[in-house]
Amino acid sequence: MAKKKAALGKGLSALLKEAPVGEVSSAKDSKAQEVVGHIAEIDVAQIEVNPFQPRTHFDADALKELSVSISELGIVQPITVRKTGDKTFQLISGERRFRASQMAGLTKIPAYVRIADDQAMLEMALVENIQRQDLDAIEVAISYKRLIDECTLTQEQMSDRVGKQRSTVTNYLRLLKLPPLVQAGIRDKMVSMGHARALLSVENEAHQLELYREIIRKDLSVRAVEAQAKKLKNGGGATEQLQPLGAEYIDLKEQLIEYFQTSVDVKRTAKGSGQIVIKFTSDEDLEQIVGRLQ
Repeated sequence: MAKKKAALGKGLSALLKEAPVGEVSSAKDSKAQEVVGHIAEIDVAQIEVNPFQPRTHFDADALKELSVSISELGIVQPITVRKTGDKTFQLISGERRFRASQMAGLTKIPAYVRIADDQAMLEMALVENIQRQDLDAIEVAISYKRLIDECTLTQEQMSDRVGKQRSTVTNYLRLLKLPPLVQAGIRDKMVSMGHARALLSVENEAHQLELYREIIRKDLSVRAVEAQAKKLKNGGGATEQLQPLGAEYIDLKEQLIEYFQTSVDVKRTAKGSGQIVIKFTSDEDLEQIVGRLQ
């Protein structure tokens, strides 16, 4: 059990509780408050998919990618299930995560458990949960989404319930569109809400992940990430880590300097791409360089 919780990431692991799901079937039961709104680990084998799920097709490649992510990070967003018996549950939401978890070989999965007649209690628990000061941004976003999906509230109604502007609610909900790796980074406080908002302005997921890794590697400020995101939005590529030049490249650089009789800079990235910059200080220098190129 300890090994599995460690794989879930520091943020989610801290939220897991040994909720008495086996003892509670209704909101009227004495321990209902220990279940409603909390995360518990459920045996995957005890969960059945909802037969009325309108979505029947799941992209195989996307599912495999999510499975790999779950193997490395664990579940970032818990699924939601409905208790249907002493040891049986029916999936309410999160079927992609559930299927990918099965592919990853998980035997247990973090889940929010719904029980009979818990609608009012759930709404109260979620609203109270959002008011806490120690929540990470992803848990806040998940709570907002649950209020909308499970308590059938509009964004306007939810904004009134939690005392937040609708734009604030929207910004949190958008975080759930980020790749799982980035969401895990937010939960584990490796990046801030400001970093996350900047990453959201990057449409390409591969670029989002590349920029996220650069934030971690270089400890980039929010302003630096915003500038890089703007560059990507305008068609520029993400910056790549430059590699120290090997002996053969240093030798090549010296040959170019000698040949062009001016300063030459050679840059090479870890992926093998790079550039050669030939500098000139006047039109005369430029004509000389062009003449040598011809």
